[in-house]
Amino acid sequence: MASLTLVVMAAGIGSRYGGLKQVDSVGPRGEIVIDYSIYDALLAGFDKIVFIIRPDMEETVRQKIGRKLESRAEAAYVFQKLEKYLPANFTAPPDREKPWGTGQAILCCKDAVSTPFVALNADDFYGRSTFQIIADYLFQAKDQDNYYDYCMVGYRLQNTLSEHGYVARGICEATPDGYLADIRERTHVEKFPDGIKYTETGTDWVTLPPESRVSMNIWGFTPSIFKELEILFPQFLKENAANLLKAEFYIPEVVGSLVREKKARVTMLPTKEKWFGVTYPEDRPWVTASIQKLIKQGVYPENLWSE
Repeated sequence: MASLTLVVMAAGIGSRYGGLKQVDSVGPRGEIVIDYSIYDALLAGFDKIVFIIRPDMEETVRQKIGRKLESRAEAAYVFQKLEKYLPANFTAPPDREKPWGTGQAILCCKDAVSTPFVALNADDFYGRSTFQIIADYLFQAKDQDNYYDYCMVGYRLQNTLSEHGYVARGICEATPDGYLADIRERTHVEKFPDGIKYTETGTDWVTLPPESRVSMNIWGFTPSIFKELEILFPQFLKENAANLLKAEFYIPEVVGSLVREKKARVTMLPTKEKWFGVTYPEDRPWVTASIQKLIKQGVYPENLWSE
């Protein structure tokens, strides 16, 4: 069987949450959210896990999850640092502390990934069937002469919101035959009594249909994406020269640009799974309760890694 890699993006600081939410326990035996994603990914046929982390997180991540995997899959650790893959003539602003976002995160793992792979967030729960859907696609994915063969899982917007504040979501448009036509990052999406809305200004609100398909940052790529990221990252830095303290190199924006340029064809894989994640501290009891419900339903064992 072909090999598949799971790339876990865990370097984010979690500014709204106020801590290392990626390693907060939500399961009955101290499991964290990514434990459940990795468990589902292994069932779907993934055989290598790459963690993208900050250097100061390495020991915590190894202790919390890496050591449980040693007998089940290959594990690798990649550091996302502010200075990684910067152009030779570019100097980062001295006041910028965070790395450059999910696009740079994936670029940082180019030497650790040589197979088709899924990139996802460490702090999002994606659901069992999601991993099977995307693995089935990637096992047969193959770049063509005139386009890259990528995929993404599209969630229903109404299944991806927090009760405790706004979220950022990649709002997707699909072609009639099921390919991604465009994706736009909306950084302030919120649920109200009269519907789901987003704002880019803080005052003008635009209503979104609850059935809108959104990206939850679970992408299926072939290794060709690394070549494109090496081209696009310096372009991003140049285009955002006036806002380098806060600018983010988002992977949805990268994918959107490749689709608009017809360099990539991205199959949208719909899922009915309900996403949940810890965006705010108040979300954590809800996530814990949701995991407990799935254990009672028999989806996960009480002690995830005991078998």
